[in-house]
Amino acid sequence: MEKVKMKIPDFKKFREEGKKYTFVTAYDYTTASIVNESDTEIILVGDSAAMVMLGRSTTVGITLDEMIGFIKPVVLGAPDTMVIGDMPFGSYNINAEQAISSANRILMETGCDCVKLEGGETVAPTIRRIVDAGISVVGHIGLTPQTATSVGGFKVQGGTPEGAAQLIRDAKALEEAGVVAIVLECMPSMVSKAVGEAVSVPLLGIGAGPYVDCQVLVTQDLLGMYNGFKPKFVKHFAGIRQEMVAGLNRFHEETLNGAFPSPEYSFNKSVEIPKLY
Repeated sequence: MEKVKMKIPDFKKFREEGKKYTFVTAYDYTTASIVNESDTEIILVGDSAAMVMLGRSTTVGITLDEMIGFIKPVVLGAPDTMVIGDMPFGSYNINAEQAISSANRILMETGCDCVKLEGGETVAPTIRRIVDAGISVVGHIGLTPQTATSVGGFKVQGGTPEGAAQLIRDAKALEEAGVVAIVLECMPSMVSKAVGEAVSVPLLGIGAGPYVDCQVLVTQDLLGMYNGFKPKFVKHFAGIRQEMVAGLNRFHEETLNGAFPSPEYSFNKSVEIPKLY
């Protein structure tokens, strides 16, 4: 069956219907085109590109120009998949005018469908201004990588009554600000369930348990492309890294033993070579 691109109103429609869906990352044209051939509904071009693609230790530091450079080819590679562009640290925390300008650039220069930014109650007024400017926004609460150092690093959020209550307040503030959906990252399942009972906006969970509308994973995580740290919430649905290493080793071996390139992979037309030496 031909894939039909998910639209912004579908966030609300899918929640009302109880329909589940999936959401993965991509940072380049080739990966985006592969996701586009799958049943996955949404691609996030996340600021995680700083770590996944650029080898940096955190997401802080990737610039708006760099993010736009990652988002553009993903939009081209995935015409049948919703694409969300991440707003990087420093692109929306000065004032609402800066935030609107940054969001405008992302949409206008890449053609993506909406933007995502991190934060709860404190950032809600800025989100309202962006929404009022005609831009669809996805919120993000729980573990927020851009400010992870302020909460002690990459760890579960909402693990205390006070923490859970704050997440609920954050979600309600984002809903009132007009977000189309909220990413819940790295929190106990019962907390994400409580958030879902407190708001009607769709919830997109990464490490937030089963009580959400959509499951989110980084593509390189779910396909087993890393060989280092694996978060508790990551399941490997394939072992692409091992397959890639095996393929590279076969290429190396066949080059050394002369099996490649065989006549099948060579141009074998007979050509008379003039004697020039």
